[in-house]
Amino acid sequence: MPKLRRLSARQVLKILGAFGFSVVSTRGSHAKLKREIEGHPPQILTVPLHRELAPGTVQAIYRQALRFISQEELRPHFYGTD
Repeated sequence: MPKLRRLSARQVLKILGAFGFSVVSTRGSHAKLKREIEGHPPQILTVPLHRELAPGTVQAIYRQALRFISQEELRPHFYGTD
């Protein structure tokens, strides 16, 4: 079974940016990302801006992003090929 990758906030922002999310605001050490698709409500995610994210945090971001992005597209970015 593939293992969850250790990611930094910068890597997560780059991954989600590739799917059309962009940073709309930051407050403290968290960034709010937003993606607008015509005919749908805005899609919003929050990412803590830490150098290295804890595995549970990476998994929580992954699960939140699954609400908006298919698992087939998102999984290769968050899980290794072990």
